Amino acid sequence: MPLHKDDPKSVGGYKLVDRLGAGGMGVVYRGRSRSGREVAVKVVHAQYAEDRVFRARFRQEIDAVRKVSGAFTAPVVDADPEATRPWMATQYVPGQSLADRIRDREPLKGTELRRLALGLVEALRDIHRAGVVHRDLKPANVLMAEDGPRVIDFGISRAAENHNPLTETGQMIGTPPFMSPEQLTDARTVGPASDVFSLGALLVFAATGRGPFDADSPYLTAYRVVHDAPALDGVAEPLRTVLGGCLAKEPADRPELAALAGEFVAALPEAGAQDQATVALRVDEMAVVRTRPAAPSVRRRSRIRPLWATVGTVGALVLGLTGYLLLGPGLADDDSGAGANTAESAPSRWAAVPPGWRPWQTTVDATAASGVKQGTDVAGYSLGNAPECEVYEGAVHCAGDGTLPMRIDALSGRIVWRADGVPPAVGNGWYTFSVLGVVDDTMVVQQEYRAERDGDAEYSVAALDTGTGKRLWHRTVNTRQVRPHLSGDLVIVPDDSGRSVIARSPRTGTERWTAPLPTGQYCNWADTGEDLYLKCAPDVPTSKNMLLLGLDRADGAGRRLTVPYRATLLGTFDGGLLFLDPVEDKEAFSRIRLVDPESGRNSTTKLAEEFGGYATLTDGTLWFATSSGRVIAVSARTGERLWQTRTSLERPSDVTHDPRAHVVYLSSASGRVAALDTRKGTLLWETPPRAQQVTNQGWAQSEVLLRKGALVVTTGDGYIFTLDPAHPDRKPVSG
Repeated sequence: MPLHKDDPKSVGGYKLVDRLGAGGMGVVYRGRSRSGREVAVKVVHAQYAEDRVFRARFRQEIDAVRKVSGAFTAPVVDADPEATRPWMATQYVPGQSLADRIRDREPLKGTELRRLALGLVEALRDIHRAGVVHRDLKPANVLMAEDGPRVIDFGISRAAENHNPLTETGQMIGTPPFMSPEQLTDARTVGPASDVFSLGALLVFAATGRGPFDADSPYLTAYRVVHDAPALDGVAEPLRTVLGGCLAKEPADRPELAALAGEFVAALPEAGAQDQATVALRVDEMAVVRTRPAAPSVRRRSRIRPLWATVGTVGALVLGLTGYLLLGPGLADDDSGAGANTAESAPSRWAAVPPGWRPWQTTVDATAASGVKQGTDVAGYSLGNAPECEVYEGAVHCAGDGTLPMRIDALSGRIVWRADGVPPAVGNGWYTFSVLGVVDDTMVVQQEYRAERDGDAEYSVAALDTGTGKRLWHRTVNTRQVRPHLSGDLVIVPDDSGRSVIARSPRTGTERWTAPLPTGQYCNWADTGEDLYLKCAPDVPTSKNMLLLGLDRADGAGRRLTVPYRATLLGTFDGGLLFLDPVEDKEAFSRIRLVDPESGRNSTTKLAEEFGGYATLTDGTLWFATSSGRVIAVSARTGERLWQTRTSLERPSDVTHDPRAHVVYLSSASGRVAALDTRKGTLLWETPPRAQQVTNQGWAQSEVLLRKGALVVTTGDGYIFTLDPAHPDRKPVSG
């Protein structure tokens, strides 16, 4: 919906693009950050902002969502509950609500209903693990995203340990058709089982288009919820029996989520090959991996995103576990002997780790040997302090939100130095740092500084000596049109006016050349290896196309190409620039587009199906990693799917490709890491979570870096650790 004339133009630095909807607490907008990231921004109604209790409820909602981390919830990106009009920004999830989906089309069935049921079970699992009860699970609070449902709106949720919740005010808060009996009779007894009741009512609505307690008035509906049996006409067996159990009047009689997942798997079988979870695991390909057998139970238990040991097996994977248990040599206690010969069976694909290396772990706040000893006094934003890191020679160089630039010894995990900012960052203002790159014994970083949380930002670029952390040079930059960028032996920074860019030497800051930027357009750098390309468009696009500006590395001479506005440039392939064309109003791609960098001629190849998630291009293959943990390999030449594998990683990172080992790695915010064979998609291994705490701050808050046979993994809470991919079960020691 378009913005109203009295709507704000921006909130908290996010430009508001349009309205997504309005509710009792406030208005939800679609916003965009300067980097182009889209978010959903909820702003409290002005008439409620001065209400102390209402403001406290909004603060409670923010706290509740931040506690939750999972593939089927929308994470908080930013928030300010103390603003004049409190606001919260979450991941933008394109897609209809379940309520709108049922209104506009027919009820769900088959695979679509199965995905909804299992996705919501997993969402509630993550919500309840965080000690939160949602209390308003209804069709309007479920978004139907491409890769699974998202549970939103924790406005009346309560932490399980909160014995005096704000919602216990004598008012009936919730939506009667989807409320549990205890919500209506004694709100103080509401617990996780209440959400199971709401889930049952919601799935009846999804399957039939009507609720199990529908009546002509909310009062009669509430009476039926408390006293009457649910109307389950139109729900076929065996799903009818499962939902009837969810809708039991007594909380103790409702199934637990772990058992409920298995019941949904049995009641809603998969319908086709596209839904297969993964290729079969072969024991001889990864002897250090085995599945954990399910505990005896009256009810079937299953992973929601199962990692199949053999096709068709559902009972061996338990809800809430990582799906795989990594064992050391000789520790297997089953009859297969899978772990008994690890050293001999470790695949030869793995390169030897460097001499003297050991698996280590550290945090961005650990004590440094020189420079700023501790990093805890640096103020950052509310995005968590996920570090950006690069491996260079014998060290890992990191920086991030509230995280000063630092060098970590790659063998031991010891922090060699931590450098202060420009101006000094310790104890002053708000800071975030970005690693532009490390080259020629020089770490180049961008620093963003704000004297106050919502004040104007000042940007600068600094070059640091990798050996000592001493500053070599720095420049204040105007980022109005474009941000700084490092490519090879060039640092490209905006000039004082912001209307041109200057190429400088990373080590000395010496100017190489200057190139103008297109007037009236905002540009983002495209990562295409050694080539320099800028994607440019007006702040408010006026056409379906955008300008792709190529800069010659030698002198900055420009060449201009025209490409579709929303196309995503991934890299080069067959001598051309490879783009992915998006599907309108969806986070998915439909076509491969190759653009000749000299003539600008376009050619397209239709993808075999719509693929969503983060896309990476390496070695002629497109790798898609979706928020639900699915990894898909697609031929960049034909658009055909090569294989598809499900992992249990929540909101995984982009894939990291090791062509020598024929492996792709990916990691999650919780520090889980998975390795997949590039040729068959076989899941070689997957680790348990390693992060000290799980933040809920969005997607790319973890990454896997390669370092001479070892892996370096970063997580969203500032935790950094290493793995030997041949022995991922070995526990790291503190650096």
